[in-house]
Amino acid sequence: MRDALVAAAFQLFLERGYEQTTVDDIVALAGVGRRSFFRYFPSKEDVVFPDHERCLADMTAYLAESVEDAEPVGRVCAAARMVLLMYAENPAFSVQRYRLTKKVPGLRASELSVVWRYERALAAYLRGRFAGRPDGTLRADVVAAAVVAAHNNALRSWLRSDGQGDATTAVDHALDYVKAAFGTPPALPDRDGPEPEPEDVVVVISRRGAPMWRVVQEIESALTTRREN
Repeated sequence: MRDALVAAAFQLFLERGYEQTTVDDIVALAGVGRRSFFRYFPSKEDVVFPDHERCLADMTAYLAESVEDAEPVGRVCAAARMVLLMYAENPAFSVQRYRLTKKVPGLRASELSVVWRYERALAAYLRGRFAGRPDGTLRADVVAAAVVAAHNNALRSWLRSDGQGDATTAVDHALDYVKAAFGTPPALPDRDGPEPEPEDVVVVISRRGAPMWRVVQEIESALTTRREN
């Protein structure tokens, strides 16, 4: 029923335009009553963004389930990737919605509100992970904004191309910038064996024209004295 209402709504939006389509038009085409529509969607605007509530809930749960030692910036990048996968599930629908929101200012405002909620979810997780650090709240908000900006830059480029190409590659490339800028670099592997001893540097002053055996003798003497000390 939910999918049928979304399909009917977008068919009418494309044929008549968003403003000219009413909820009554949508339910008539879907063959259901008004009560069925409002059981799934609070308003006509909400039918344009049918999956965001579910995706936001999944993202919030994913972040809440993070283990303590998870690298936080990498974790929020992975969470943001869930939004991409939602769009990539149905490229044709995602492209249609992108075109529609560009034409209707009210829908654009609704989309920005949804983006802000994603950003707040990421920032809330990061604030908890950065608690107690200098400028922890500031860092959390900046990183969350950077993740959303990088994700949306790549996502919108894909949508402008009518969903051509691999969206995941573009988004992963953009998120890698955020991880490189704000993430914790991986620890270097432990070296096998003992640490090498520092090299000896010896300065020997000898008279000009001294035979080589005398120079070597002076060097050996200096090294012996250094080790004994």
